[in-house]
Amino acid sequence: MVRLNPMTEAAFEEYVATSIQHYADEHVRSGRWSPDTASAQAEKEFAELLPDGTQTPGQYLLTLLDETTGQEIGMLWYGIREQAGVREAWIWDVNVAPPFRRQGYGRQAMAVLEQHVRERGLARISLHVFGHNAAARALYERMGYSPTNIVMSKTLPD
Repeated sequence: MVRLNPMTEAAFEEYVATSIQHYADEHVRSGRWSPDTASAQAEKEFAELLPDGTQTPGQYLLTLLDETTGQEIGMLWYGIREQAGVREAWIWDVNVAPPFRRQGYGRQAMAVLEQHVRERGLARISLHVFGHNAAARALYERMGYSPTNIVMSKTLPD
């Protein structure tokens, strides 16, 4: 079973060091950002969302642990926000480390998150998933998440 633990400062520093560029790359891959400005945009968003790092109010940076082995298997970051007059949990990032993928940890982490969110008096979880991330989309759909809007595009041939 997966346990959610608060992320340590050291783990946070490591997370930020790798995730900003990954986030920028995903936006470039999706066609939302230009390669020339993506890194700067990603850094700006992280700085705005996490001005106080792990101590930023309303943001929860968590390490995923396998309760049986005690091994760190990934991370999850969510924040509390208001959308259409409803307070909800917004998942900013969830990542199961490559050696642990396709073993049910993602599904377990999302189930444990539901309890974590309920304990904070919230009744809804939302997230964004890039269209090209078929594995994540399939997991979220199996977990009962439904699309709320879909942006589509087509690159025209020369």
